[in-house]
Amino acid sequence: MARVTVGARLHFGFQNLSLAHERLYGGIGVGLSEPSLSVSADRAETLSAEDTLAERYARRSLRALDLPGATVSVERRLPRHVGLGSGTQLALAVHAAVAAAYGREVGVREAAPALGRGGRSGVGVATFESGGFVTDVGHPTTRFTSTPPGEGDWRVPPVLARHDVPERWRFLLVIPAGRGEHGESEDESMRSVVERASPGIGEEIAGILTRRLLPAIAEGDLGTFGRAVSAIGRLNGAWYADEQGGVYRPPVGEVVRSLEGSRSVECAGQSSWGPCVYAVTDADRAEAARAVGEEALGSVGVEGRVRVVGARNEGATIERS
Repeated sequence: MARVTVGARLHFGFQNLSLAHERLYGGIGVGLSEPSLSVSADRAETLSAEDTLAERYARRSLRALDLPGATVSVERRLPRHVGLGSGTQLALAVHAAVAAAYGREVGVREAAPALGRGGRSGVGVATFESGGFVTDVGHPTTRFTSTPPGEGDWRVPPVLARHDVPERWRFLLVIPAGRGEHGESEDESMRSVVERASPGIGEEIAGILTRRLLPAIAEGDLGTFGRAVSAIGRLNGAWYADEQGGVYRPPVGEVVRSLEGSRSVECAGQSSWGPCVYAVTDADRAEAARAVGEEALGSVGVEGRVRVVGARNEGATIERS
C-alpha cells in the first residue's frame, strides 16, 4: 500500500493573459501546510474507489501506467472549488499513490497532461513536487491561445523560480461559503478573459514580479511580498472583472477591504477564482490575524471558515508499506 499526503496551494494570479505578448499565463503561487489531502492506494485486480473523482483519475493513471487495478481511498479531502487547488492535488495524489503501490516511479509532471491537469498553470504541479513559492514560465502564445490544445497535447510549464517561504511567515485563509468557477464554466470564462485582456496589465505585472515580488521572497521581506502579491491579484482581477462581477468575486471584495485595514496582516487578495481570501502575516500576529478574519466574515454577514497556516516547503509525502 502507498499513502500520499500534500497540502493545498494559493494561486496569486498570472503574469500575462493578453494574446499581444509572446508568452501566456505564467502562474504564481505558494504551497500550504494546511488544509491537506491524503490518498491511499493498494494493488488490486480491478479498480475500486468510493470517491467518483478519485476513480476518474485512478482510471486514467492505470491506463497510463498499464496496470490492472487499484483500491483507492481519499482519507482526507481539500475543500473543492474554493481556490485551494483541490482538483490538481487530488489528481496528482491519486496518480502518485497508484504508481507507488506498484513500485513505479511517480513522475507527476509527466503524468499531469494525461490527467487533464497543469495546463494553464504549473503552480499546482510545482507545489506538489517541491512546495514553496513558485512561478512558472507559461506557454508560447502561438501554441496556447484562448483555445488551448487538446487534452494531453501539451506539457506542464517549467518552473521559472522557486524559493522556500520563511518559517515564521503565515497565511490567513478566509473562505466564505460558496464556490468559484470550475469545469466548463471556468474554461469559458478564461477564454473570454484571454480574448479581451489588456496587454498593459501584463507589462505592469512583469515589473512587480521582477522588481518587487522575487526580491522580496529571496530576501524574506514579508511586507513587500504581501503588497506585491496583492497588487498582482488586483491586476489579475481587472482582467477577470467582467466574468466574476468585479475585481474580486462577491463577497470577496468586502472581505479584502476589511482585512486591508488591519495591522495584523500585510495586505490581502483572492486565490484563483475564489472565494478563498488570503492575507499574509507572521507567527507573532497569527492569533490577531485569525480574529480579524472572523470579524471580516461577520462584517459582510456570510458564513465561512477561517484559519492561519504556514507554507509547505517540501513536496508531497509518499509512504509505502
